[in-house]
Amino acid sequence: MKLKNNISISESGFVFDAQTGESFSLNPIAKEILQLLKLDKTEDEIKEYIFAKYEVDEITFSKHLDDFLQMLVHYNLDKTE
Repeated sequence: MKLKNNISISESGFVFDAQTGESFSLNPIAKEILQLLKLDKTEDEIKEYIFAKYEVDEITFSKHLDDFLQMLVHYNLDKTE
């Protein structure tokens, strides 16, 4: 998934969409995932990063990642091509 170019992420996890003026708050792991997406990392690369950094069940994390990515689509933060 690619994010829109105009998405800003603060150190505290505050996300701002300059196109719509909407803002969102993220928890620390969601913030890390969004930063990885901004670096054009794939879902597999994100999973590898998270599994290396945190002790988390693969099935549980995969489900939560899918939910989070769908939420980004729902709020139009993805770049539609």
